[in-house]
Amino acid sequence: MSFEHIKSAMQEKLAKTQEALKKDFAGLRTGRATTSLLDTVMVDAYGSVVPLNQVGNVSVSEARLLTVQVWDKSLIKHVEKGILEAGLGLNPMNDGVSIRIPIPPLSEERRIELIKVAGRFTETARVSARTVRRDALDEVKKLKNANEISEDEQKRFETEIQNMTDATIKALDEALKHKEAEIKQV
Repeated sequence: MSFEHIKSAMQEKLAKTQEALKKDFAGLRTGRATTSLLDTVMVDAYGSVVPLNQVGNVSVSEARLLTVQVWDKSLIKHVEKGILEAGLGLNPMNDGVSIRIPIPPLSEERRIELIKVAGRFTETARVSARTVRRDALDEVKKLKNANEISEDEQKRFETEIQNMTDATIKALDEALKHKEAEIKQV
């Protein structure tokens, strides 16, 4: 195994870590309506449980209003039930044709709670990045022990691995700052 292989595998894993954090953040509710808010909603349709986006179209019709157009009108009650059971604190309104979901403004208490949750998500991502770093350093150490690289190369590779990890952690922290600002926005 070469260092280039170790490096590319590490870059791929670090990118996945950042992507996972983005997904976690997408599920956090801010004061604004976003379609990703309903990504976790599951609906009992035709005898199986499926994601909401497989039975209808979710759109943002106003800054604080989501609209769900259900393709099969017989599933409207199931979609409504799925949204209520998702635990998002949303109250869907069914007009027989579509479902409107007003997004209530967040209380200060709820904002603080969401910021803490975002912090936990970020810390989990940081731990993941450090684990990727440790694995890459172990691989470099194996190369050195097998006399495939010199001690100078080992030091250079370790520095490069640390720089990649630092850049990823900085990006994770920036994402957290951005999400905190979004949550604090009234």
